[in-house]
Amino acid sequence: MNSPLLEIKNLKVAYPVTNYGEDKKTWAVNDVSFNLDKGEIMALVGESGCGKSTLGRSVMRLLPHESTIEGSANFQGKDIFSFDSQAMRKFRGEAVALIFQDPMTRLDPLMTIGDHCIETLKAHQPQLSTKEAKQKALSTLETVKILPERFNQYPHEFSGGMRQRVAIALALLLEPKLIVADEPTTSLDVTIASEILAELTSFCRDREMALLLISHDLAMVGKYCDRIGVMYQGEMVETGKVDDVMYSPHHEYSKSLLDAAFHLHHTTASQPPEAKTTPLLQLKNLKQYYTLEANFIEQILGKKSQTIKAVDDLNLDIKQGEILGLVGESGCGKSTLSRTILQLIRATSGQVQFLDQDLTTLTEKEIRGLRKEIQMIFQDPHACLNPMMTIGESITEPLLIHQMGNKQENRERVEKMLNRVGLNPQEYYNRYPKELSGGQQQRVAIARALITNPKLVICDEPVSMLDATVQAQVLDLILELKAEFNLTYLFITHDLSVAKFLCDRIAVMNGGKIVELEETESIFKNPQHPYTKTLLASAFTLKMRS
Repeated sequence: MNSPLLEIKNLKVAYPVTNYGEDKKTWAVNDVSFNLDKGEIMALVGESGCGKSTLGRSVMRLLPHESTIEGSANFQGKDIFSFDSQAMRKFRGEAVALIFQDPMTRLDPLMTIGDHCIETLKAHQPQLSTKEAKQKALSTLETVKILPERFNQYPHEFSGGMRQRVAIALALLLEPKLIVADEPTTSLDVTIASEILAELTSFCRDREMALLLISHDLAMVGKYCDRIGVMYQGEMVETGKVDDVMYSPHHEYSKSLLDAAFHLHHTTASQPPEAKTTPLLQLKNLKQYYTLEANFIEQILGKKSQTIKAVDDLNLDIKQGEILGLVGESGCGKSTLSRTILQLIRATSGQVQFLDQDLTTLTEKEIRGLRKEIQMIFQDPHACLNPMMTIGESITEPLLIHQMGNKQENRERVEKMLNRVGLNPQEYYNRYPKELSGGQQQRVAIARALITNPKLVICDEPVSMLDATVQAQVLDLILELKAEFNLTYLFITHDLSVAKFLCDRIAVMNGGKIVELEETESIFKNPQHPYTKTLLASAFTLKMRS
């Protein structure tokens, strides 16, 4: 019988204690054991903070220096934790590669894509000439559909999906035997995510490379993985073949995780009431164009400036009290549209009619006064919360900006809002963002957005970074708050199951234009535009339970 490629035995990991109180270890990974064979694709799933990423990073020995590690991790029979620095440097990249959730944590904004590839190759294979390294780099980039003409471009010239393709190419360059992929498609739209996962898993199987996929997307896991490990509070509570765990789970946590996922995937939003006919927001012939100027060398070669039509002559109404979903691939203009509505960037031309005013004609001061009526919930709550401010201070800040009450009134208002989003003010008011889980941080971001009592809330991928159970909780909260505060939502998402669960109507965006706009049920049952059909065909879906 062949020995496993990776063998984890009784692994325990604790991070350095940062407080000066009781020196008590909290195990982020607690007594975990599992094996991974050549060519096998295994998923790790579980809620935020359960230890998935810690486990993946422990295999790469990328934990903080003073972390406590017990147990063993053997790769091809060799103890990873006994490697010296030179052996570890060779191990990383050549034997095991890591793909991060955010590709910009791997990419240097001052280096071209080609430089990234050549630097990686030369560091591990110094015998290669620059020409040979470039040829190998181009070949690997081609496998992830990056064209040769983009070799000398910089990361900021790529969309999120293209950056992740580059990150995958960098992981594949040295042909490692194991890839650890930590949420590699979380920030990508469904068509790009489907393509990338199909390419990555096919690449691994063809070359007998093992893949440890850390993910919260159970539908994706069901489609691409052989085995699944469910983690909860640092422990591996259940492992087995994907279908066995997903359709016949044994542990109570596995059952709750899967129940939440099936709830989202097999629930359709109710139809909007007939009364919802008055537009709250009207976009008329809206354009947002950017010009990419040719650099000096390109001008000499006769290359002209390029116009990017991020939002192209777009017309759209959002009715009072509805949830309008906006879906489309990375780079189609969704986020640019939201920022144009908010006048964070000024439109090239067209109108943004809100509360009978054209926002494009207002001064900065007038727009600032109106912003309390339009608020935004972002994809990454940690990035939009000031790490130096307490939770109470973060939620109070919009009230201070808009001069909306005295100190006592604001305190009471914030405490009431914290209670409303499910966070006890006595426990959370004086905490800092780093002390909260991802789901708790997003609840704070929702409270901050609603504290000014807005009429329109723009939600830009607000649950894409959350696991299934927390995702369901946050979406239910969004629905409850909509009814309670009479809110209207523009909900931007690449997750079609979330759009199906939440939205009254769905607008499909492609190439800066709305190519289809219908009620949710109609979009899913009878899509008309070819792009909508492609989008739905690419979606990860959970098969109905028998």
